[in-house]
Amino acid sequence: MFYHIQSLINPIVEDEPDPSAANALQEGLGGQFGEMRTMMQFLFQSFNFRGDGIPYLDLIQGIGVEEISHVELITKTISRLLDGSPRYQGKKFDTPGKGGEAPLEVGKEAQNPHHFIVGAQGALPVDAAGNPWSGSYVHNHGNLVLDLMDNLVLEATGRTQKCRIYQMSSNKTLRATVSFLIARDEAHQMAFAKALETLGIDWAKALPIPKFDATKYPEVKKLMDAGIHREAYHFRLDSSLMENIFSGSAPTNDGTELVTLKEPKTSYPIPMAPERPEEFAPGLDPEMQKLADALSEFKQKTVKEMTKKAGPDSSKLK
Repeated sequence: MFYHIQSLINPIVEDEPDPSAANALQEGLGGQFGEMRTMMQFLFQSFNFRGDGIPYLDLIQGIGVEEISHVELITKTISRLLDGSPRYQGKKFDTPGKGGEAPLEVGKEAQNPHHFIVGAQGALPVDAAGNPWSGSYVHNHGNLVLDLMDNLVLEATGRTQKCRIYQMSSNKTLRATVSFLIARDEAHQMAFAKALETLGIDWAKALPIPKFDATKYPEVKKLMDAGIHREAYHFRLDSSLMENIFSGSAPTNDGTELVTLKEPKTSYPIPMAPERPEEFAPGLDPEMQKLADALSEFKQKTVKEMTKKAGPDSSKLK
């Protein structure tokens, strides 16, 4: 089973809305080498894992759990890049379109109008061309070595594509998220390379690890200077054997050391998505809003009264 904390693994940096950048980032979410695939591939490999190689299971599953947070981060980023792009200034209960204006006209010109027609200025499970994400992207061979090799190629390819997406836009919202994913993809590359190394791969003789210098991107350099590209997280409330693999010198032989942690050192608040009258979202009319407000007021009043009556034992009230 899994637990969730209402925090992001990386902060959303504020900038202007940019539907074009949002659509490019869709490839990093729902593309063949995007975050939805890495999440599902690693989780399915861990759920279907055979044998008693528990350190390898813990490694694959820990990265799979982290990928859930990457899907969360990238969807929030896409939504942020879309949200408010029509520049609609109407009030909550206004009737959009009254008077002949077209409040969603920007959606007609967008590279993916589904962001405005289907998604209400939010992320979709599709790639940059609008193709739906497919479970056929997921590779789970049942052979540990083959799975690890496949995962290494997946992370290396995803990292390459994110570097290309970075160069498509100067939008700070997009670049902050993509830079974080570039750094973390390198960490995952190292994880699967190190796992293969423990199984007998001699990188100096067999084949090179795909690599390139991402420090030319200032946002990525800052993250790499902080060392997050050499960290792995197991996200376990009990115990994990991930450190049996993810430790020691990095397979790139660059003098860096791999470090396993329970979780990232820092988390960040999730930005609230404002209501969007032009999208009829969330759709509460004035009467329904009054009912919702009354219920909220009743709950607050009830908790306050119960807390007062409970006295010193009020901490037990939940």
